[in-house]
Amino acid sequence: MLWFQGNSVQLAKCCFRLFLRNLSASKTVLPVLTLFTKDPCPLCDEAKEVLEPYKNRFILQEVDITLPENSVWYERYKFDIPVFHLNGQFLMMHRVNISKLEKQLQKLEQQGAGG
Repeated sequence: MLWFQGNSVQLAKCCFRLFLRNLSASKTVLPVLTLFTKDPCPLCDEAKEVLEPYKNRFILQEVDITLPENSVWYERYKFDIPVFHLNGQFLMMHRVNISKLEKQLQKLEQQGAGG
């Protein structure tokens, strides 16, 4: 059984309330940009550097296509990495196309804002 002193419980309650308030205040759900990659992948490293200024506008999820559980992606993209999907939809391959990324992010942000 865990025992907490009064101050610890109060602190935990306060932090939890703050967490819930921030969670409910944040109505924006960031899109997921999936990077299909492997190690080594110099073009993938370059792509991640190009994406750095945009990192606050999406969640970057990396998928290593060489792992056994990703064999479907390996067969599909083994000659094309880096490949990017935005919210599960193909977006681009080989290099980051900033104008395409920007256009799709703006579209998603407008949808999220009710517009």
